[in-house]
Amino acid sequence: MTGWTGELRLAVENRKGKTVAKNVFFQGALKVMRPIYHNDSGQVCYYILNPGGGYLDGDRYRIQIALEKQARLTLTTQSATKVYRTPHTHAYQETEIFLKNGSFLEYTPDPLIAYRQARYKQKNVIHMEKGATFLYSDIITPGWSPDGQRFSYDRLQLMNEIYMDNELVAYDHIKISPADYNMETIGFMEGFSHLGSMLVIGEQTTPELLDRLYHVIQSDTNKVGLSQLSVKGFTVRVLANSTQEIERIFKNVHHMISHEWFDTTPSFLRKY
Repeated sequence: MTGWTGELRLAVENRKGKTVAKNVFFQGALKVMRPIYHNDSGQVCYYILNPGGGYLDGDRYRIQIALEKQARLTLTTQSATKVYRTPHTHAYQETEIFLKNGSFLEYTPDPLIAYRQARYKQKNVIHMEKGATFLYSDIITPGWSPDGQRFSYDRLQLMNEIYMDNELVAYDHIKISPADYNMETIGFMEGFSHLGSMLVIGEQTTPELLDRLYHVIQSDTNKVGLSQLSVKGFTVRVLANSTQEIERIFKNVHHMISHEWFDTTPSFLRKY
């Protein structure tokens, strides 16, 4: 297994208006379910599974996703990513994504749950051609702790690198270290326990859309921020005290851009 606890490679292409698998490979503690088509749009959905149930000390995972021209893919997980105690070596996951012109990927994994004394590092590298569309979100959630602490995990590190036609256009690095700092203070989590990030890149992004999104999120009782990128796209960052609050905000944003850009409604990714 070349040192990987789990490895997954998935490539999809458009065939006569329907997105189908071009290549699927997995081994170890990563798998994908059979493809699902939620409607007649031709967009395919794959669920990633971790049969092991969680990430443990020293686990290493690798995912590679490739979309050919005009391919449309929804990628999600079957359940939350659970990171347990890592006393010796942090758990690690790297994902590399390739998006050809005209392709569309919405990658919305379930929340990342970090338990007591957990250490986890994640790196996503996205290679896009101009004309591709990308939507990604992640949610950091503290796991249950026997003493009731909200930040009992040691360290979480999440990095996103996005390249457009081989040029770095966005770099996002989140590092949360409760083992080193008081997360409750100003400049860190500021009284909130959950952190959500959404990243959207698409040629269809307009100032008018950003204005409408801003008016939607500014009235929220949680702490929400909207930032425009150097290319056509934006990020949304949310501080809240529950996973459901962040999911609600992301759902509203997702529905708005899906309606604006594709005149569709995002599929309901039922997981129960």
